[in-house]
Amino acid sequence: MNEIILAIGSFVIGLVILLYGADSLVRGASSIAKKAGLSALFIGLTIVSFGTSLPELMVNLFASFQGSNDIAIGNILGSNISNILLILGISASIYPLTVKKGTVTKLIPFSLLAVVALYVLVNDVIIDAAGSSILSRGDGFILLLFFIIFMYYAVSISRSSEAVGEHKIKTYKYFLATSMVMGGILGLVIGGKLLVDGAVTIASFFGLSEALIGLTVIAIGTSLPELATSAIAAYRRSSDIAIGNIIGSNIFNIFWILGLSATIRQLDFSLTLNFDILIVIAITIILMMFMFIGKRNILQRWQGTTMVSLYIIYIVYVVLRG
Repeated sequence: MNEIILAIGSFVIGLVILLYGADSLVRGASSIAKKAGLSALFIGLTIVSFGTSLPELMVNLFASFQGSNDIAIGNILGSNISNILLILGISASIYPLTVKKGTVTKLIPFSLLAVVALYVLVNDVIIDAAGSSILSRGDGFILLLFFIIFMYYAVSISRSSEAVGEHKIKTYKYFLATSMVMGGILGLVIGGKLLVDGAVTIASFFGLSEALIGLTVIAIGTSLPELATSAIAAYRRSSDIAIGNIIGSNIFNIFWILGLSATIRQLDFSLTLNFDILIVIAITIILMMFMFIGKRNILQRWQGTTMVSLYIIYIVYVVLRG
């Protein structure tokens, strides 16, 4: 019993440290970048976007190093599912989200491309009749190349007539900002390690699969920065920030985080997770369809509540699946 209490404590404390570390790193790095003369838009597309994906990245790196591949891949798939169904659903329920044309015609299709590419790369058994399915280092490099294309794509979109609004960035003295960056990095390392260790122990103790833990608890926990950002943005009527943050995060998760994780160490893929990949594909298509149903390019409240309901159904199914 003491072991499971310590494991739960390790998980919770690790998650808190991880989230605070990411926030500290983003704020410190953004302050230094702004004082160096970089535009707020550029900082938003790079430092802030990378920062909100840091919890998922640290969890994946520790999970892959420890051989917990189902946690690494399940975390990304679970985060993408919760991002669309739970976070966008909650945000749209708070206030209908007006989505700009560029997001509908370019970013959402790009996020669909990301998950379809992942499906193709990990299904060696189905596509090539191989003995096992892996996300190899070569696959990782392909994902990273896609990521470079996406970053170029995102910058070009931001420079168009539909460019996103400037991010408000608070500045700190250099010493404090540097300390925030260093402390944030330390927090990410310590928090990521504690969270993954706790998750593995919890899964083992209760006889749960690591994929289940990755798809649910870890995925929701590491998506908290996106939830906070999007919910606040929806409350403040900043619709494009709310939905752009989520779609961008989903693309980052696959191209950047899984790409980097696989180049460091290949990830064995469990065919059971194909169902979850197909869920990501399906809900991304549903999100695109919602943009043309009812009020065009608006994610309405009823659509938001529908998405949250679908997420609850998905979680129940995953728990029953074990």
